[in-house]
Amino acid sequence: MKILALESSALAASVCLIEEERPIARFWQNSGLTHSKTLLPMAEQMLASCGEKLEDVDVIAVAAGPGSFTGLRIGVSAAKGLAWALDKPCAKVSTLEAMAWNLSVCAGEICPVMDARRNQVYNARFSSDRENITRLTPDRAIALEELARELKNGGQPQILVGDGAQLCYNYCMKEGLPVRMAPANLRFQDAWGVARAALDQARQGKLITAGELAPEYHRLSQAERERLEREQEQTLNRTKGE
Repeated sequence: MKILALESSALAASVCLIEEERPIARFWQNSGLTHSKTLLPMAEQMLASCGEKLEDVDVIAVAAGPGSFTGLRIGVSAAKGLAWALDKPCAKVSTLEAMAWNLSVCAGEICPVMDARRNQVYNARFSSDRENITRLTPDRAIALEELARELKNGGQPQILVGDGAQLCYNYCMKEGLPVRMAPANLRFQDAWGVARAALDQARQGKLITAGELAPEYHRLSQAERERLEREQEQTLNRTKGE
């Protein structure tokens, strides 16, 4: 089974092609260019460079969230377009789970964190036995204070991975928690993890159609939050005026 994976949930963009657990090719780029300009050309160049055809891909996988709202929309739209055109099944992969797969060779607990602003991180926790990972929590947006309290109560050393790793590390060290950061070359989002998570979904019969594929934001956008706050304020003012 060949899986083409796309990752555009944060600043870097990457694509990867695997056959079962064997990696065939991988392109990773953190150039500052928008993902709308880089993601699909990267996939086309990668396939051409290794002599593979898009028609021979069995599954289209994508990091569907959490992450940058714009980045997720670009990645999911690209995956839907490729899958629809070729009538391929899709794998909707958690960005956090994909990052955990990047560290699956490390035994112990893995704590992916992405900066969600306002002293929050997108987070989920996993454990690894060096071959497979096990999910310990759902994906969530959580306050740093709450996550630190959870880690303290758990008492297990944590490997932090993701673009929020430094932020979380600084906070947890102040609290005296046993955490360490993943090496820089494994710390950020990577399409290989997306592909590996997708392989598990395929083996478990959890693939979906392109029509079912959609981003998972895990919280409202800033514009939506501001609109909701305005509506709540207007409702409160009307109530006071009655």
